[in-house]
Amino acid sequence: MAALVGVVAVVFVLLHLSGDPTYILLPLEATEEQRAAFRHHYGLDRPLAVQFAVYLERCLRGDFGQSFSFQVPALSVVLQRLPATLELTLAALLLAVALAVPAGVLAATRRGTRYDRGLMGLVLVGQSVPTFWLGMMMILIVAVRFHLLPVSGRGTVAQLVMPAVALSLWLVALLARVTRSEMLEVLAQDYVRTARAKGISEPGIARRHALRNALLPMITVVGLQFGGLLGGAVMTETVFAWPGVGTMILDAILKKDYPVVLAGVMVVALGFIVINLMLDLLYSALDPRIRRA
Repeated sequence: MAALVGVVAVVFVLLHLSGDPTYILLPLEATEEQRAAFRHHYGLDRPLAVQFAVYLERCLRGDFGQSFSFQVPALSVVLQRLPATLELTLAALLLAVALAVPAGVLAATRRGTRYDRGLMGLVLVGQSVPTFWLGMMMILIVAVRFHLLPVSGRGTVAQLVMPAVALSLWLVALLARVTRSEMLEVLAQDYVRTARAKGISEPGIARRHALRNALLPMITVVGLQFGGLLGGAVMTETVFAWPGVGTMILDAILKKDYPVVLAGVMVVALGFIVINLMLDLLYSALDPRIRRA
């Protein structure tokens, strides 16, 4: 709860330091009296500390404020966009796990080979390429040049492919590197050497012994990055015109729609906290030593 309040407090202060929303939301010819009435109606004429206290008190009652732009509850605006962000994030996460874990395991079991060196080179490239640049290149080549996939939008599997690939690339590189590192550490343990001495094949050792014991660090990365993908998909959603929370928050910032921005940040931060809680519960299920601690 303290982390959630801290995140909201930082965003709240930064938003209110960004300028007067009346110059964006009201017509240019609006009088100073009309601007003052707008500020009074939404409580923007109060001291910042008082505004924040009132906002927290309303949040505890489930009231996240009224959108300045849409004149509807800010939370409803966020919840309308949340399914699109969850769809994109889950698709990117599943794609990253499906590609990175087998690649990392193979690299660890074939350490020092061309495959291992090639994978590490691809990992370096994957972690260096900006997501927005990759997205634009995919649009220019895959969609515009060869007409293989739609340029943007949401609604079909074909429209999901390019955003999911662009968003997952960095996570693929990170997770492959972590998987390889953890597998190498586990493969150097005494019980693995004992398994080899018993004649168990290398694939069997990797699958039945090493991979299971390397799961905890990998799950940590996946869980934390899932939370990061929820809030970090802004550029991907913007490039591909994906109607998710990221594009909504960016649009609300430009319009100075404070309640929508804060509601969006609150939902993303809460999702991040819930994911970390689920990770802690999953640890105890996977590792009996944690339950006994």
